[in-house]
Amino acid sequence: MKYCVLIVDGAAGLPIPQRGGKTCLELADTPNLDALAGEGEVGLVRTVPPGMEPSSACACMSVLGYDPKVYYKGRSAIEARSMNIPIGEGEVVFRCNLVAIRDGKMWSYSAGYISTEEARKLIAALNESLDDDNIHFYPGVSYRHILKLKGHADALLASCTPPHDIPDKPIDSFLPRGKGSQILRDLMGHSEGVLRYHPVNEKRRSRGDIPATTIWLFWGSGRVPDMPRFEEVYGLSAALTSGVDLLKGLAKMVGMEVLALDGVTDGLDNDFAAQAEGALEALEENDLAVIHIEAPDEAAHAGSVDDKIEAIHRIDREVVGRLRSAGNLRLLIMPDHPTPIKSRTHSLEPVPFLLWGEGFSPNGAKNFSEIEAKGTGLFIEDGYKIMGKLIGEKRGD
Repeated sequence: MKYCVLIVDGAAGLPIPQRGGKTCLELADTPNLDALAGEGEVGLVRTVPPGMEPSSACACMSVLGYDPKVYYKGRSAIEARSMNIPIGEGEVVFRCNLVAIRDGKMWSYSAGYISTEEARKLIAALNESLDDDNIHFYPGVSYRHILKLKGHADALLASCTPPHDIPDKPIDSFLPRGKGSQILRDLMGHSEGVLRYHPVNEKRRSRGDIPATTIWLFWGSGRVPDMPRFEEVYGLSAALTSGVDLLKGLAKMVGMEVLALDGVTDGLDNDFAAQAEGALEALEENDLAVIHIEAPDEAAHAGSVDDKIEAIHRIDREVVGRLRSAGNLRLLIMPDHPTPIKSRTHSLEPVPFLLWGEGFSPNGAKNFSEIEAKGTGLFIEDGYKIMGKLIGEKRGD
Protein backbone atom coordinates (compact mmCIF):
# COMPACT_ATOMS: atom_id res chain seq x y z
CA MET A 1 0.00 0.00 0.00
CA LYS A 2 1.15 3.55 -0.82
CA TYR A 3 0.10 6.68 1.04
CA CYS A 4 -0.20 10.36 0.16
CA VAL A 5 -0.83 13.39 2.38
CA LEU A 6 -2.07 16.57 0.71
CA ILE A 7 -1.80 19.67 2.93
CA VAL A 8 -3.94 22.45 1.47
CA ASP A 9 -2.41 25.24 3.53
CA GLY A 10 -4.91 27.68 5.03
CA ALA A 11 -7.78 26.45 2.84
CA ALA A 12 -10.25 26.31 5.72
CA GLY A 13 -11.93 29.46 6.95
CA LEU A 14 -15.11 31.10 8.16
CA PRO A 15 -18.35 31.94 6.33
CA ILE A 16 -18.06 35.07 4.19
CA PRO A 17 -21.22 37.22 4.49
CA GLN A 18 -20.58 38.90 1.13
CA ARG A 19 -20.52 35.48 -0.55
CA GLY A 20 -23.78 34.08 0.76
CA GLY A 21 -22.34 33.00 4.09
CA LYS A 22 -20.20 30.32 2.48
CA THR A 23 -16.54 29.53 3.05
CA CYS A 24 -13.95 29.38 0.29
CA LEU A 25 -14.03 25.56 0.42
CA GLU A 26 -17.77 25.72 -0.26
CA LEU A 27 -17.42 28.35 -2.98
CA ALA A 28 -14.67 26.62 -4.94
CA ASP A 29 -15.45 24.20 -7.76
CA THR A 30 -14.12 20.92 -6.33
CA PRO A 31 -15.69 17.91 -8.06
CA ASN A 32 -12.79 15.61 -7.21
CA LEU A 33 -12.66 16.52 -3.52
CA ASP A 34 -16.43 16.22 -3.26
CA ALA A 35 -16.42 12.79 -4.93
CA LEU A 36 -13.73 11.55 -2.53
CA ALA A 37 -15.65 12.98 0.43
CA GLY A 38 -18.68 10.94 -0.60
CA GLU A 39 -16.57 7.78 -0.82
CA GLY A 40 -14.30 8.27 2.20
CA GLU A 41 -14.22 9.30 5.83
CA VAL A 42 -14.63 12.98 6.68
CA GLY A 43 -14.35 14.76 10.01
CA LEU A 44 -12.72 17.55 12.00
CA VAL A 45 -9.28 17.51 13.63
CA ARG A 46 -7.58 19.93 16.02
CA THR A 47 -4.08 20.50 14.63
CA VAL A 48 -3.04 23.25 17.06
CA PRO A 49 -3.07 22.22 20.74
CA PRO A 50 -4.84 24.63 23.12
CA GLY A 51 -2.54 27.44 24.24
CA MET A 52 -0.18 27.15 21.26
CA GLU A 53 0.12 29.58 18.37
CA PRO A 54 -1.91 28.73 15.25
CA SER A 55 1.16 28.66 13.05
CA SER A 56 1.89 26.33 10.17
CA ALA A 57 4.86 25.09 12.18
CA CYS A 58 2.64 23.71 14.95
CA ALA A 59 -0.15 22.63 12.65
CA CYS A 60 1.99 20.90 10.01
CA MET A 61 3.96 19.14 12.73
CA SER A 62 0.64 17.63 13.79
CA VAL A 63 -0.30 16.66 10.24
CA LEU A 64 3.04 14.88 9.83
CA GLY A 65 2.33 12.86 12.95
CA TYR A 66 4.40 14.66 15.61
CA ASP A 67 2.98 16.17 18.80
CA PRO A 68 3.84 19.91 18.79
CA LYS A 69 3.52 19.98 22.58
CA VAL A 70 6.57 17.73 22.64
CA TYR A 71 8.61 18.83 19.64
CA TYR A 72 7.83 22.44 18.78
CA LYS A 73 10.74 24.73 19.80
CA GLY A 74 10.22 27.65 17.44
CA ARG A 75 9.60 28.13 13.74
CA SER A 76 12.73 29.96 12.59
CA ALA A 77 15.00 27.09 13.68
CA ILE A 78 13.00 24.76 11.42
CA GLU A 79 13.42 27.12 8.49
CA ALA A 80 17.12 27.49 9.28
CA ARG A 81 17.45 23.71 9.05
CA SER A 82 15.87 23.78 5.60
CA MET A 83 18.40 26.43 4.54
CA ASN A 84 21.33 24.49 6.09
CA ILE A 85 22.09 27.31 8.53
CA PRO A 86 23.96 25.99 11.57
CA ILE A 87 22.88 27.26 14.99
CA GLY A 88 25.83 27.16 17.37
CA GLU A 89 26.20 27.68 21.09
CA GLY A 90 25.00 31.15 22.07
CA GLU A 91 23.34 31.74 18.69
CA VAL A 92 19.67 32.42 17.98
CA VAL A 93 17.74 32.84 14.74
CA PHE A 94 14.74 34.94 13.76
CA ARG A 95 12.47 34.98 10.74
CA CYS A 96 13.29 38.14 8.83
CA ASN A 97 10.55 39.32 6.48
CA LEU A 98 11.05 42.07 3.94
CA VAL A 99 7.94 44.20 4.49
CA ALA A 100 6.50 47.54 3.41
CA ILE A 101 5.41 50.20 5.89
CA ARG A 102 3.41 53.22 4.71
CA ASP A 103 2.13 56.06 6.89
CA GLY A 104 3.11 54.06 9.96
CA LYS A 105 0.94 51.08 8.97
CA MET A 106 1.71 47.56 7.73
CA TRP A 107 1.21 48.04 4.00
CA SER A 108 2.49 44.63 2.85
CA TYR A 109 3.87 41.80 4.98
CA SER A 110 5.60 40.44 1.83
CA ALA A 111 6.85 43.68 0.25
CA GLY A 112 4.43 43.09 -2.60
CA TYR A 113 5.53 39.46 -2.95
CA ILE A 114 9.01 40.59 -3.89
CA SER A 115 10.88 38.20 -6.15
CA THR A 116 13.60 35.97 -4.77
CA GLU A 117 16.18 37.54 -7.09
CA GLU A 118 15.35 41.05 -5.91
CA ALA A 119 15.23 39.98 -2.28
CA ARG A 120 18.68 38.39 -2.44
CA LYS A 121 20.16 41.71 -3.55
CA LEU A 122 18.52 43.49 -0.62
CA ILE A 123 19.70 40.87 1.88
CA ALA A 124 23.23 41.21 0.46
CA ALA A 125 23.03 44.96 1.04
CA LEU A 126 21.89 44.41 4.62
CA ASN A 127 24.84 42.09 5.23
CA GLU A 128 27.26 44.59 3.71
CA SER A 129 25.95 47.38 5.92
CA LEU A 130 24.95 45.65 9.16
CA ASP A 131 26.84 42.34 9.25
CA ASP A 132 29.53 41.75 11.87
CA ASP A 133 30.77 38.72 13.78
CA ASN A 134 27.51 38.62 15.74
CA ILE A 135 24.93 39.52 13.06
CA HIS A 136 24.26 37.83 9.75
CA PHE A 137 21.34 37.69 7.32
CA TYR A 138 20.61 34.61 5.20
CA PRO A 139 18.54 34.91 2.00
CA GLY A 140 15.54 32.64 1.60
CA VAL A 141 12.61 32.63 -0.83
CA SER A 142 10.72 35.79 -1.84
CA TYR A 143 10.11 37.87 1.30
CA ARG A 144 11.12 35.16 3.83
CA HIS A 145 14.66 35.26 5.22
CA ILE A 146 16.63 34.43 8.39
CA LEU A 147 18.65 36.59 10.80
CA LYS A 148 21.22 34.90 13.04
CA LEU A 149 22.46 36.63 16.18
CA LYS A 150 25.34 35.63 18.43
CA GLY A 151 25.61 36.84 22.00
CA HIS A 152 22.01 38.06 22.12
CA ALA A 153 20.22 35.08 23.62
CA ASP A 154 17.94 37.41 25.57
CA ALA A 155 16.38 38.47 22.25
CA LEU A 156 14.32 35.28 22.50
CA LEU A 157 12.52 36.89 25.46
CA ALA A 158 11.20 39.72 23.29
CA SER A 159 7.52 39.77 22.44
CA CYS A 160 7.18 39.82 18.64
CA THR A 161 4.19 39.87 16.29
CA PRO A 162 4.13 38.28 12.82
CA PRO A 163 3.56 40.99 10.18
CA HIS A 164 0.78 39.02 8.48
CA ASP A 165 -1.22 39.36 11.71
CA ILE A 166 -1.45 43.15 11.40
CA PRO A 167 -2.47 44.07 7.83
CA ASP A 168 -3.17 47.81 7.45
CA LYS A 169 -2.70 48.36 11.20
CA PRO A 170 -0.38 50.95 12.84
CA ILE A 171 2.85 49.15 13.66
CA ASP A 172 3.98 51.06 16.77
CA SER A 173 2.24 48.81 19.29
CA PHE A 174 3.39 45.66 17.45
CA LEU A 175 7.13 46.33 17.30
CA PRO A 176 9.34 43.95 19.34
CA ARG A 177 8.93 44.83 23.01
CA GLY A 178 10.08 43.77 26.44
CA LYS A 179 13.37 42.31 27.56
CA GLY A 180 15.79 41.54 24.72
CA SER A 181 13.86 43.57 22.15
CA GLN A 182 16.30 46.47 21.70
CA ILE A 183 18.67 44.66 19.31
CA LEU A 184 15.70 43.66 17.16
CA ARG A 185 14.27 47.17 17.07
CA ASP A 186 17.70 48.63 16.31
CA LEU A 187 18.24 46.30 13.35
CA MET A 188 14.76 47.00 12.01
CA GLY A 189 15.41 50.73 12.26
CA HIS A 190 18.85 50.52 10.62
CA SER A 191 17.44 48.46 7.76
CA GLU A 192 15.22 51.34 6.68
CA GLY A 193 18.21 53.47 5.71
CA VAL A 194 19.82 50.58 3.82
CA LEU A 195 16.69 49.75 1.84
CA ARG A 196 15.21 53.19 1.19
CA TYR A 197 17.19 54.12 -1.93
CA HIS A 198 18.50 50.73 -2.96
CA PRO A 199 18.33 50.27 -6.77
CA VAL A 200 15.97 47.30 -6.36
CA ASN A 201 13.44 49.49 -4.58
CA GLU A 202 13.94 52.37 -6.98
CA LYS A 203 13.06 50.05 -9.86
CA ARG A 204 10.08 48.62 -7.98
CA ARG A 205 8.72 52.12 -7.38
CA SER A 206 9.23 53.06 -11.03
CA ARG A 207 7.16 50.03 -12.07
CA GLY A 208 4.45 50.80 -9.54
CA ASP A 209 5.41 47.82 -7.36
CA ILE A 210 5.47 47.93 -3.57
CA PRO A 211 9.01 48.56 -2.25
CA ALA A 212 10.64 46.72 0.67
CA THR A 213 10.94 49.49 3.24
CA THR A 214 12.22 47.57 6.28
CA ILE A 215 12.84 44.16 7.81
CA TRP A 216 10.46 42.67 10.35
CA LEU A 217 11.84 40.23 12.93
CA PHE A 218 9.79 37.57 14.74
CA TRP A 219 9.50 33.82 15.47
CA GLY A 220 12.79 33.59 17.37
CA SER A 221 14.33 30.18 18.09
CA GLY A 222 17.34 29.00 19.98
CA ARG A 223 17.78 25.45 18.77
CA VAL A 224 16.54 22.86 16.33
CA PRO A 225 14.20 20.35 18.00
CA ASP A 226 15.41 16.75 18.23
CA MET A 227 12.75 14.75 16.38
CA PRO A 228 12.78 11.00 15.67
CA ARG A 229 12.91 9.93 12.04
CA PHE A 230 9.57 9.35 10.37
CA GLU A 231 10.61 5.88 9.26
CA GLU A 232 11.53 4.95 12.84
CA VAL A 233 8.16 6.16 14.18
CA TYR A 234 5.84 4.94 11.41
CA GLY A 235 7.84 2.28 9.59
CA LEU A 236 7.48 4.06 6.23
CA SER A 237 9.92 5.85 3.96
CA ALA A 238 8.64 9.27 2.93
CA ALA A 239 9.23 12.22 0.61
CA LEU A 240 7.83 15.77 0.61
CA THR A 241 7.31 18.59 -1.87
CA SER A 242 6.68 22.20 -0.82
CA GLY A 243 7.38 25.72 -1.97
CA VAL A 244 8.30 27.01 1.50
CA ASP A 245 11.32 26.45 3.73
CA LEU A 246 9.26 25.59 6.81
CA LEU A 247 7.96 22.30 5.38
CA LYS A 248 11.31 21.46 3.85
CA GLY A 249 12.90 22.00 7.26
CA LEU A 250 10.39 19.75 8.98
CA ALA A 251 11.00 17.09 6.35
CA LYS A 252 14.76 17.22 6.87
CA MET A 253 14.37 17.02 10.64
CA VAL A 254 12.38 13.77 10.39
CA GLY A 255 14.43 12.21 7.61
CA MET A 256 12.01 12.67 4.72
CA GLU A 257 13.37 13.13 1.23
CA VAL A 258 12.86 16.71 0.03
CA LEU A 259 11.82 16.69 -3.62
CA ALA A 260 13.43 19.27 -5.92
CA LEU A 261 10.72 20.00 -8.48
CA ASP A 262 10.80 22.82 -11.02
CA GLY A 263 8.03 25.39 -10.87
CA VAL A 264 7.02 24.86 -7.24
CA THR A 265 6.23 28.19 -5.55
CA ASP A 266 4.08 29.56 -2.75
CA GLY A 267 1.46 31.26 -4.94
CA LEU A 268 -0.92 30.88 -7.85
CA ASP A 269 2.05 30.68 -10.21
CA ASN A 270 2.82 27.30 -8.65
CA ASP A 271 3.00 24.31 -10.97
CA PHE A 272 0.34 22.27 -9.19
CA ALA A 273 0.50 19.44 -11.70
CA ALA A 274 4.28 19.15 -11.25
CA GLN A 275 3.82 18.69 -7.51
CA ALA A 276 1.29 15.92 -8.04
CA GLU A 277 3.36 14.16 -10.69
CA GLY A 278 6.54 14.53 -8.65
CA ALA A 279 4.90 13.07 -5.56
CA LEU A 280 3.50 10.11 -7.48
CA GLU A 281 6.90 9.47 -9.04
CA ALA A 282 8.49 9.60 -5.59
CA LEU A 283 6.12 6.86 -4.47
CA GLU A 284 7.95 4.46 -6.77
CA GLU A 285 10.79 4.46 -4.20
CA ASN A 286 8.96 5.66 -1.08
CA ASP A 287 5.97 4.44 0.89
CA LEU A 288 4.44 7.86 1.55
CA ALA A 289 4.50 11.26 -0.17
CA VAL A 290 3.52 14.63 1.29
CA ILE A 291 2.33 17.42 -0.98
CA HIS A 292 2.21 20.81 0.73
CA ILE A 293 0.60 23.65 -1.24
CA GLU A 294 0.89 27.18 0.14
CA ALA A 295 -1.23 29.11 -2.38
CA PRO A 296 -4.59 29.21 -0.50
CA ASP A 297 -2.87 30.55 2.63
CA GLU A 298 -1.03 33.30 0.75
CA ALA A 299 -4.26 34.35 -0.95
CA ALA A 300 -6.05 34.52 2.41
CA HIS A 301 -3.24 36.59 3.95
CA ALA A 302 -3.67 39.00 1.05
CA GLY A 303 -7.42 39.12 1.70
CA SER A 304 -8.30 37.85 -1.78
CA VAL A 305 -11.41 35.66 -1.82
CA ASP A 306 -11.15 35.07 -5.55
CA ASP A 307 -7.49 33.99 -5.43
CA LYS A 308 -8.15 31.62 -2.54
CA ILE A 309 -11.08 30.07 -4.38
CA GLU A 310 -8.99 29.76 -7.54
CA ALA A 311 -6.14 28.10 -5.63
CA ILE A 312 -8.52 25.51 -4.13
CA HIS A 313 -10.09 24.88 -7.53
CA ARG A 314 -6.72 24.33 -9.20
CA ILE A 315 -5.62 21.99 -6.42
CA ASP A 316 -8.78 19.97 -6.97
CA ARG A 317 -8.34 19.84 -10.75
CA GLU A 318 -4.58 19.48 -11.09
CA VAL A 319 -3.60 17.62 -7.91
CA VAL A 320 -6.57 15.77 -6.43
CA GLY A 321 -7.71 14.59 -9.85
CA ARG A 322 -4.32 12.96 -10.44
CA LEU A 323 -4.20 11.39 -6.99
CA ARG A 324 -7.74 10.07 -7.34
CA SER A 325 -6.87 8.14 -10.49
CA ALA A 326 -3.45 6.89 -9.34
CA GLY A 327 -4.72 3.59 -7.92
CA ASN A 328 -3.58 1.59 -4.87
CA LEU A 329 -3.32 4.74 -2.80
CA ARG A 330 -4.64 5.84 0.58
CA LEU A 331 -5.13 9.60 0.86
CA LEU A 332 -5.22 12.12 3.69
CA ILE A 333 -6.33 15.55 2.48
CA MET A 334 -6.66 18.51 4.87
CA PRO A 335 -5.67 22.10 5.61
CA ASP A 336 -3.15 22.62 8.38
CA HIS A 337 -5.14 25.49 9.93
CA PRO A 338 -7.87 27.94 8.90
CA THR A 339 -6.91 31.30 7.43
CA PRO A 340 -10.14 33.30 7.35
CA ILE A 341 -10.42 36.05 4.75
CA LYS A 342 -11.76 38.61 7.24
CA SER A 343 -8.83 38.38 9.68
CA ARG A 344 -6.22 37.57 6.99
CA THR A 345 -4.30 35.48 9.51
CA HIS A 346 -4.36 31.99 11.03
CA SER A 347 -6.99 30.90 13.53
CA LEU A 348 -7.35 28.10 16.06
CA GLU A 349 -10.49 26.31 14.86
CA PRO A 350 -10.30 22.60 13.97
CA VAL A 351 -10.01 21.82 10.26
CA PRO A 352 -11.79 19.32 8.01
CA PHE A 353 -9.96 16.18 6.98
CA LEU A 354 -10.66 13.51 4.37
CA LEU A 355 -9.38 9.94 4.48
CA TRP A 356 -9.91 7.94 1.31
CA GLY A 357 -8.87 4.58 -0.04
CA GLU A 358 -8.89 0.96 1.01
CA GLY A 359 -10.25 0.58 4.54
CA PHE A 360 -12.19 3.86 4.67
CA SER A 361 -15.97 3.88 4.34
CA PRO A 362 -18.38 6.77 3.68
CA ASN A 363 -19.65 8.46 6.83
CA GLY A 364 -22.25 10.83 5.42
CA ALA A 365 -20.35 13.78 3.98
CA LYS A 366 -21.67 15.12 0.68
CA ASN A 367 -18.66 17.37 -0.04
CA PHE A 368 -15.37 18.51 1.44
CA SER A 369 -16.16 21.53 3.59
CA GLU A 370 -16.12 22.71 7.17
CA ILE A 371 -19.87 22.27 7.70
CA GLU A 372 -20.00 18.77 6.16
CA ALA A 373 -17.01 17.68 8.25
CA LYS A 374 -18.69 18.91 11.42
CA GLY A 375 -21.92 17.20 10.43
CA THR A 376 -20.36 13.73 10.40
CA GLY A 377 -19.69 13.95 14.15
CA LEU A 378 -16.17 12.56 13.73
CA PHE A 379 -13.65 14.61 15.70
CA ILE A 380 -9.97 13.99 16.49
CA GLU A 381 -8.74 16.06 19.44
CA ASP A 382 -5.03 15.25 19.18
CA GLY A 383 -4.13 16.20 15.64
CA TYR A 384 -0.84 14.33 15.53
CA LYS A 385 -2.78 11.05 15.68
CA ILE A 386 -4.18 11.64 12.18
CA MET A 387 -1.10 10.08 10.59
CA GLY A 388 -1.67 6.86 12.48
CA LYS A 389 -5.26 6.84 11.27
CA LEU A 390 -4.06 7.13 7.68
CA ILE A 391 -1.58 4.29 7.82
CA GLY A 392 -3.78 2.13 10.01
CA GLU A 393 -1.20 1.54 12.69
CA LYS A 394 0.57 3.84 15.15
CA ARG A 395 4.13 2.54 15.33
CA GLY A 396 5.57 5.01 17.80
CA ASP A 397 4.77 7.98 19.99
